[in-house]
Amino acid sequence: MQKAKKFLTLLVLSALVLFLIVPNTASAAPEMTLRFAGQVPIEHTATKLMHQVADEVKEKTNGRIHIEVYPANQLGDYTLVYEELIRGTIEMAAISVPSQFDPRLEVTYINCFVRNFDEAKAVFAPGGWLFRKMDELSARLGVKLLGFQVEGFIGVGSTKAVNEPLNPDVNKGILVRIPNMDVYKLGAEAMGYRTVTVPWAEVYTALQTGVAEGVVGMTPTAAYTMLKDVLKYWYDLNYSVENFNYMISMKTWEKLSEADRKIIADACARVTDMSIELAKQDQEKHLELMRQAGIEVHTYTAEELLPIFTKVSATWDQLKDKFTPELINEFKKEYAPK
Repeated sequence: MQKAKKFLTLLVLSALVLFLIVPNTASAAPEMTLRFAGQVPIEHTATKLMHQVADEVKEKTNGRIHIEVYPANQLGDYTLVYEELIRGTIEMAAISVPSQFDPRLEVTYINCFVRNFDEAKAVFAPGGWLFRKMDELSARLGVKLLGFQVEGFIGVGSTKAVNEPLNPDVNKGILVRIPNMDVYKLGAEAMGYRTVTVPWAEVYTALQTGVAEGVVGMTPTAAYTMLKDVLKYWYDLNYSVENFNYMISMKTWEKLSEADRKIIADACARVTDMSIELAKQDQEKHLELMRQAGIEVHTYTAEELLPIFTKVSATWDQLKDKFTPELINEFKKEYAPK
């Protein structure tokens, strides 16, 4: 009995010693907490990838850096969040890039420079021209680029049939809603569409009431989710890539060690590559869902789309006044049809 008591006492003392000398990382408070602002709903693929970044950073820093994910514009819309990144009052974001501080940031939305998902992997890769240029432009404002979230290729959805959708020299016979960016206006009009700017939140009503008869600037996933009850046709023209940026405030970036910078940058680079694969699967899935919903879906080969890409790429020079001749000349050197 006495031996048993001594053994039990030794066991308790050993456990106490281990508790005191082994760090309890699970309950340790993080050294740094970063707020990660997003713009898409909680259930969206991009939000899941944001959580993946947060989990990877937590694991590889042994809990020293904790990233809190705030999806669905919980910290404000993308224009406000970008301003907060500049100030350093929000640390990280996965959002569209507003161009009110530098119109050249719209370069990532220029139409007809990426032709398929395989090309997208090279175009949006860390170290590629687009990454380096967007990082350079953002850094001047106090924001560091970490990676891209590729959402997919956009097409044209409409409530009435389009005239000869593959022939850019033919009037398409419909008025389409465009995002409020010169790149989309140039692209749509070069393809033969008349255009009107309608706020994002009013697109459904505009199509329903005839204020617009079509819409550009949306992926099949977004179009199906928001507009499946009003669209009758979908033309999968793949002429532009919907994407947004993973970013961190320079004020936060400068506080990080080189090792921690690499951990965060690597996590976001992995997300870029994954997002392209997921976007491809998502696009195919939602084209089929459109068909099942009774929408007439038209898909095309790269050869069939070539006249559109050739015509739209010829408009890039018209962006020189807004983007500067130097930037457009660099862009054309990288991406003009060979």
